[in-house]
Amino acid sequence: MIDWTPFWLSFKLAGVTTVILLLIGIPLAWWLSRTKTAIKPILETIVALPIVLPPTVIGFYILWALAPDSYLGSILHELFGIKLVFSFWGIVVGSVIYSLPFMVQPLQSGFESVPKSLYEASFIAGKGELETLVRVILPNIKGALATAVIITFAHTLGEFGVVLMVGGSIPGETKVASIAIYELVESLDFRRAHIYSLVMVAISFAILLAVYSIKRRDDAKS
Repeated sequence: MIDWTPFWLSFKLAGVTTVILLLIGIPLAWWLSRTKTAIKPILETIVALPIVLPPTVIGFYILWALAPDSYLGSILHELFGIKLVFSFWGIVVGSVIYSLPFMVQPLQSGFESVPKSLYEASFIAGKGELETLVRVILPNIKGALATAVIITFAHTLGEFGVVLMVGGSIPGETKVASIAIYELVESLDFRRAHIYSLVMVAISFAILLAVYSIKRRDDAKS
């Protein structure tokens, strides 16, 4: 029998992470696409680091930073009664950091692809930066926006290393689908591991199909 709780947790984690990163990623990508500061390459490198760093490295430093005996962890625990390590919100923090480039980079590319004349026309019409972003630019990068959201969701859905390091494997709290599959293989329950894995393959296929369908539609329009 399939226990759907790990899948529900995976979708919950991916959904919450995607919403948070959407709120962070849009202004960050907007700023990176428009800034001419000399440290822009450094900032872009920091944003992209999770792509090349092993998840266990990211997970270790998040665990170290949020541990109850760390400076940040002790402040959160003593002042707010918050314990992030081995909790759902702890793995949300880890997933936000780990999936950051998958939200920011497609959005930044989308912003940079918009003709400068569109920005200039908006500013000439008296619109400010925020109104230009919300009412002019975002409607013109729907494809990049959809791609960023879908890829971020999919990337978080399959996350293993960061989640395991920060959250462990607590049923109903941090035991997501990828960890459930790992434990089934460890216990030599290959039949259920196959079933769980096939469910993840089907979900991943559907998500990627959506990405490529959006890309093909956008290519046809251009």
